[in-house]
Amino acid sequence: MRFLYSIAVLAIASVSTAFAQSTLLESVKNNPNEAQALCKQFRTLNSKGISASSPEAIKQISNQKNLTSTDAEILSIYVIGLNCPDVN
Repeated sequence: MRFLYSIAVLAIASVSTAFAQSTLLESVKNNPNEAQALCKQFRTLNSKGISASSPEAIKQISNQKNLTSTDAEILSIYVIGLNCPDVN
């Protein structure tokens, strides 16, 4: 019985996390100005020799958007892929 309870809790947590990430990505998708601002920020980091996927860049996005580092990394990958593929 405990096993089933544990599985149920994990399933609910996973769905909740996926929904939060989906909402985050939709907010950027629906707000191109926010995406372009992030692209500008990533290009500035690149001009300093810092990769947009570096721990430093992810921490900056995480602090700026009040996100976990995982969510900040997902957001940066999403924004770069859709809006600024020239960023590395």
